[in-house]
Amino acid sequence: MCNVAVIEFFIENVEIGEFEGKRILEVGSKYINGSVKRLIERFMKPKQCIGVNIESGRFVDMILPAEKLVEYFGRKVLTW
Repeated sequence: MCNVAVIEFFIENVEIGEFEGKRILEVGSKYINGSVKRLIERFMKPKQCIGVNIESGRFVDMILPAEKLVEYFGRKVLTW
């Protein structure tokens, strides 16, 4: 679930260049009350943005439990 405080924090603290050309993995991406995934995709120019969640839904690209993230994406999740 995305609390409005998360969206406000994102808007107030994230710099556009932080995401440009990078591969982004959003864990817990299912749209419930909002999502930053669309903001990232539309305005931050990432190379790729994958939304992962434990169940299907809007903005979920892959269903995967959290304990399988390292197994699937590897230990260097932040740089894959």
